[in-house]
Amino acid sequence: MSKAYALVPAAGSGSRLGAALPKQYLMVAGRPLLHHALSTLARHPRIEQVFVVLAQGDDQFRRYDWRRLGARVEPLYCGGETRAASVFNGLLAARDSIATADWVLVHDAARPCLGSEELDRLFGELEEDDTGGLLAVPVADTLKRGNREARVAATEPRDNLWLAQTPQMFRYRVLLEALRKADPAAATDEASAIEGLGLKPRLVLGDTRNIKVTFPEDLALAELILANREKAAKKTVSGSSPRRRGSRK
Repeated sequence: MSKAYALVPAAGSGSRLGAALPKQYLMVAGRPLLHHALSTLARHPRIEQVFVVLAQGDDQFRRYDWRRLGARVEPLYCGGETRAASVFNGLLAARDSIATADWVLVHDAARPCLGSEELDRLFGELEEDDTGGLLAVPVADTLKRGNREARVAATEPRDNLWLAQTPQMFRYRVLLEALRKADPAAATDEASAIEGLGLKPRLVLGDTRNIKVTFPEDLALAELILANREKAAKKTVSGSSPRRRGSRK
């Protein structure tokens, strides 16, 4: 069985959020956004190591305590101008650790609500796949195409349309080749770069709670999702604890 590694590009500024700090360091549920994005990856038994690709001048990462994530998280200070450039640089920096046939799961630093069930589905459906694939959810809303005057130009059919999420999981060699040939400005995710090789990534059902924090209101939604997940986890642990001696049945 091939090994699996995660790579999280976190070199962006998150300018659309309008915050003083890069958005990966904004606090959500008491921890940096980046911490939540890394935690599920770092805990999963199939993932050997989690590489975090940071901007070369990043002075924030060392200010936080990452020990709760264990020893599998490794920062790489080689981020590029675009997401594709950061992923490509990260793959090159980690080449001594990852074999050509190993899996690489690329995950957004701004997706703090990834669940372990989604990772299980990725590995379950892609382990023997020739191409690899990505988490995605079917489009549920009606799609409108606007014109320059912000009026509806057309209603687009949503049949067979999916919203791409992350992680996106591909073999190291194939992903490196795809990003080497791709236009860094046009390759907005890894799957589009893979498509540029003529391959067809597999769509694996994701979860609508696996949101990407882009705008200020997304922070409150992410905090709510994380709080509910923590509450459910505590309830599960409490419900599975053994009964005390003498307690009623």
